[in-house]
Order: sequence, then C-alpha cells, then structure tokens
Amino acid sequence: MRNYNPTQRILITGGAGFLGSHLCDRLLEQGHDVLCVDNFFTGTKQNVAHLLDHPRFELMRHDVTFPLFVEVDQIYNLACPASPIHYQHDPVQTTKTSVHGAINMLGLAKRLRAKIFQASTSEVYGDPAVHPQVESYWGNVNPIGIRSCYDEGKRCAETLFFDYHRQHALRIKVARIFNTYGPRMHPNDGRVVSNFIVQALKGEDITIFGQGQQTRSFCYASDLIEGFLRLMATGPEVTGPINLGNPGEFTIRQLAELVIELTGSKSKLVFLPLPSDDPMQRKPDITLAQTHLGWEPVVQLRQGLVQTIAYFDKLLGAETP
Repeated sequence: MRNYNPTQRILITGGAGFLGSHLCDRLLEQGHDVLCVDNFFTGTKQNVAHLLDHPRFELMRHDVTFPLFVEVDQIYNLACPASPIHYQHDPVQTTKTSVHGAINMLGLAKRLRAKIFQASTSEVYGDPAVHPQVESYWGNVNPIGIRSCYDEGKRCAETLFFDYHRQHALRIKVARIFNTYGPRMHPNDGRVVSNFIVQALKGEDITIFGQGQQTRSFCYASDLIEGFLRLMATGPEVTGPINLGNPGEFTIRQLAELVIELTGSKSKLVFLPLPSDDPMQRKPDITLAQTHLGWEPVVQLRQGLVQTIAYFDKLLGAETP
C-alpha cells in the first residue's frame, strides 16, 4: 500500500550536519519517516539530539563511501564536508565522499526506483567569468588546486547523476547551493559567517582575506530548505541543476562590519593574504528556481544574522567554564 500512503520513508545522508538537521526537522513536520545517516566527521549528534525520541526519526552512523542497504522512498544526498577547513583536512576522502558516495546512493536509488536529490554547490562554477552565475555556465575551475577535491568532486557527482538519469531513467533532482548560514553551523568550520560571528562575540580581531572586496551571497537556512522541498516535489521534467541561493550581493567587508554592528563588538578588522583559488564573485541567478519552483529567499541578511548570532552566543556561553 506504500504508493497510496502520503507518508514517505526518506533517507538523508549527512543528516546530522548543519543543513541536514534542518531538513530532518522539516520532513518530520510534514509527517514523513526520516532515516538520518551520518559518519559525524562534520555533523554532530547535538544537531539532532532533540529528535532522538521522535517516533518517526532514526539515526544511523554510516560512511557513504560504503554501500548502504536500506528500504526508502526518497533520498537526499547531502553527505560531504562543505567548508574549506574540513574538506581540505583529508582531500582524498573528500573526493571519495562526493564520488563514491554519489555512486552508492545512485545505486541504492536505482534498486529502489527512488527519487534522489543531490546537494551540489556553487563551487562548480569555480572563480566565475560570468556574473551572476547561471546554470548553463560551465565554470572556471582549477582541477589541481587545493579546493579541487571539493569543486571537482561535486562536478563529478553531477555527471554521475545525469548519466544515471539518462542511462537508467532515474528520477534526479540537482541543486547548486550558494553560501548558506544559520543556527547549527559548526563554530570552527572556517566559513566566513561563522568565523566573523565567533570572532566578534569573543572580542577577537576579525580576519578578512584580501581587502574584503570579494563578494558573496548569503542565504538563510530555512529559505534553502524550502527550496530543497520544492525541487524534490517537482515532476520528472525538472531535474536541475537549479541554483538555490540569495541573489543579494555583499562584499566580505560589508558582512564583517554588519556583524560588528549587530554584536556590539569592539573587534577590529585585520587583513590577511588571499588564499589560492578564492573566488572573487559569487551571486546566483535564480530565474530557474523562480520559474519552476516559485521560490525565492524571504529572510534578509540582517534578520538572519540576528538569529545566527543568538545561536552562537548561546553556544559559546555553554562552552564557557
């Protein structure tokens, strides 16, 4: 009777991570059964601790580079370290997570005839020569740089998804995620929003790479998860890739100054050399998301930062002896 049951059994790889845990919340709210799979390299049990007693939630420790044998209706493949500090820690394992993980999840989806979602990234565009970035742009990626394990791993995962779609008629959904922030970010993940907030709350110097003129777009987590759900709910004619991100564009220096204002910190700005292959511009063209999903972000940067700062303030307070 599964085909007539609105409740779906849904697998989320990387489900104890920053975005995965928010997705678990939303799917449980919708009445689904959720199987959260994570190896806890960057995800934490703390992110899903509030769900452990939920009757429709199950947590499993597993590394997606190894096959997984479960029975589900849908798969969200979010497993992969996403911050430079984490994905550069073990670059070989990062590539294996993207590529072997995709192969294993696609194989599972093929066996089950399940719909499968791939969390891709704006990093597939590299240091873009096209601005804003549209899905038809093939990117400008260094294949042998220090960020390549992540950039090229995600590009290869997209290749695998579309080859499985063409060869096996698999129902795929591919989202290219732009910079996202919000509660449950790891305080030491090296991403610019968490870095700046933690430094400001501690009264430390805020470190900016280069002169802070490089631009980024910042999407609040709840907006992004709404995009995930809408993409997964589309018919077979919509496969993606579809950009999901906030088209509002800010320089890194503007972000730092806003964080100082909102925290009331006395932190000073300190400028460091720009890392290798750091993109100078990042802004999504979300025309496809607006057209096919009726989606666009609603949370403004100032509003989202207030919520994120409150989360980190509580987290850091709890860590203080």
